Amino acid sequence: MKRINLLSTETSNKIAAGEVVERPFSVIKELVENSIDAEAKNIIIEVKEGGQKYIKITDDGYGIYPEDVHKAFLPHATSKIGNVDDIYSLTTFGFRGEALASISAVSNTILRSRTKDFDYGKEISISGGIVDYVKDVGCNIGTTIEVSDLFFNVPARKKFLKSYQREAALISDIVNRLALANTNVSFRLFNNSKKVLTTYSTENLLDTIRSIYGKTVSESLIQFEKHSDIASVHGYIGNSEISRGSRNNQSIFINKRYVKNKLITTAVEQAFKSFLTINKFPFFVLFLDIFPEYVDVNVHPTKSEVKFRDDREIFKLVFDAVHHDLRNSLNSSYQIEEDYSDVSLGIDNTIFPPAPVTVQLPIDLRPLDNEESRKLPDISAINNNPIEVKEENFKFREEPEHFKTKFSNDKAVLLEEKEKETDTEYKIIPEAKFPMPRVIGQFSNTYILCEGPDGLFIVDQHAAHEKILFEKYREEIKNREVTAQVLISPIVIELTPDDYIYYIENTVVFKNIGFNIEPFGENTISIREVPLILGKPDINGLFMSILDNIKNMGSGETIDVKYNKIASLACKAAVKANDNLSMEEMRVLIETLRFIQDPFNCPHGRPTIIKITLNELEKRFKRIQ
Repeated sequence: MKRINLLSTETSNKIAAGEVVERPFSVIKELVENSIDAEAKNIIIEVKEGGQKYIKITDDGYGIYPEDVHKAFLPHATSKIGNVDDIYSLTTFGFRGEALASISAVSNTILRSRTKDFDYGKEISISGGIVDYVKDVGCNIGTTIEVSDLFFNVPARKKFLKSYQREAALISDIVNRLALANTNVSFRLFNNSKKVLTTYSTENLLDTIRSIYGKTVSESLIQFEKHSDIASVHGYIGNSEISRGSRNNQSIFINKRYVKNKLITTAVEQAFKSFLTINKFPFFVLFLDIFPEYVDVNVHPTKSEVKFRDDREIFKLVFDAVHHDLRNSLNSSYQIEEDYSDVSLGIDNTIFPPAPVTVQLPIDLRPLDNEESRKLPDISAINNNPIEVKEENFKFREEPEHFKTKFSNDKAVLLEEKEKETDTEYKIIPEAKFPMPRVIGQFSNTYILCEGPDGLFIVDQHAAHEKILFEKYREEIKNREVTAQVLISPIVIELTPDDYIYYIENTVVFKNIGFNIEPFGENTISIREVPLILGKPDINGLFMSILDNIKNMGSGETIDVKYNKIASLACKAAVKANDNLSMEEMRVLIETLRFIQDPFNCPHGRPTIIKITLNELEKRFKRIQ
C-alpha cells in the first residue's frame, strides 16, 4: 500500500475550486449572488469569448471594508454566517465562503471595492491563488471584480469547456434566472461588447418576464398562488401555445434561490397534464417561500439542490396551486381525485394511473429467399385494368390523378417519378425487405391491413409514411440536395438571448437542412426559405422544435446525429392517423416501404408493421391448441 501524503494548499484549493467553479457561468452566478447579498440595485455583467477570456461584474452594493478585502479571498471566509446554527436561518445566497477563494485559485482576479464610510477603496490582485498586490484606489461605492484567463492553470478543466457561443448561452440563461428572482434589481449583460439583456427595477414580475422572454410569452401566462402553514407558492405558468420541447424555460426559486428540483417540476407538469400538448413541457416561473428550518440548502457547493423536510406536503401544495388556478383560468370541468400516495417517487399514480399494458405480437418480416421478392415492380406495365395476382408478384394500376396531386402537394412525394431509361442505361434496383403483400383495406382510417404469404400484416400508416420521409430527407441532407421553397412572406421570429446564441452556433446546420435565415435585428431572425420536404408546416413551431432538439442533445453530439434528429421531424408532413386512404394510395405506401433501408421502425423507434401468423390466429380462435 502506498504511503499517505497531505495535499499542498495549492492542490487542495484547485480541487475545491472544481466543485464550485464548473465553467464561466458558475463564476458569474456566484459573483452576482454576492452582489445581490450586498443589496446592489444595479448590476452590470460583461463577458468576452463566453467568459473564458474575461468576466467583469460591477455593482453598487455596500462594498467591502478595506481591512476585509484580503480576508474575502481566504477559504471559508464569509460575512453571511457566524456559526453552524445560522445555516438553518439563512436569508442570503452565499454562506460557505468558498466562491472567491475558488475563483481566484483558477484565474487572474482583480477586485476593487469601496464602502460609503471611506473616501477611497481597496484593490487586490490574485493570480492562481497567490496575492500579487493590495493597494488603495479611487472608485465608486460598491464592488467591481474582473476575472480573466479562467482555468489558465488547470488545462484539463479548460479542455472540456464548450464553444464560446455555448458558454455564452449558459451565462445568458443563469443571468435570466437571477433577474427573475430579483425584479427589484436592474441587470445589464454584455457579450463581446454587445448588449444581450437589460431589465429594469420593478415590483411587477410580469415586466421582467417580458424583458427576458418577450411580449408573446408575457401575454400567455396564468397566475397561481397558494399558502400553507409552512410555505407559500406563487408564480406564472404558460398556456399550451408557448409550451416547448425542452424544460429550458422552467424556473424554480426557493426563497429566491434558483434551484433544480424534480419533485416540484413533476408536481407542476402533472397538474398541467390535462391541458398540455403531448410531448411538450410547460413554461413556468415558480417561487416557493418556506421557513428555512424546513429546507436544507447545504446539499452541494453550487447550492442548486435542496432537500425538504416533508416532500409530500410540498408536492401537494404546488400541485393544488397550479391545478386549481389553471382549471379556473381555462374554465375547464376537468376533475382530479386528490390523493398523493406516491409523492416520494415524484409520481402520483393515484392521480394519473399508468396506461394499460398493450401486448404486441413479435415482428418477423425477414425477406423470403426467392428472386421475385427482390424485384422492383414493372411500373412501365401500369394500366387501368384490375390488378392481376400471379404468385407473389403484384403490379400497380395507374395512380388516379387525385392521388398524385394529394401526395405531391400535401403529403410530400412517396415515389420519385420514374426516369426515362434507354437500352444502354442500367440502374441499381434496391432490395425489397419483405415480399409485397395483398392490401385488404384500412382499419379505423389508421391501420392498413395486408395479407401476406404466411400471415396478416398490420401497418401503421403514419409511422410507415414518416419513416419513408425520414430516410428520403436524411439522404437529401447527406447529399446536400435539399430543395427549399421560398415563402411569400418571410416569417420573423424574436428569440430569447439564450435561443439566439444556440441558433448562431448551429447556423450551418439550419442552412444545410434547407432553411434560408437572415438576421433581423437584435435576437431576431427572418426565415425566407424552408425545406420543401416538410410540406406546409407551422414554420415558427417547426423552427423552435428543431432548436429545442439541438439544445437537448448538448455539444457532444456530432453533426450527423443532429441531422438524424432533425430528419425525424419529417413526420410533420406524413399522413396522419384517421386519414382516409384509397386502395391505390395504400398499395403505393406499402410498395415504397418495402424498399427503404429500415422499414420496420419509425424514426422514434415505434414499430411500423405488426405480423400475426395464421398459427397465432387459429390459436386465438381455439382451432388448434
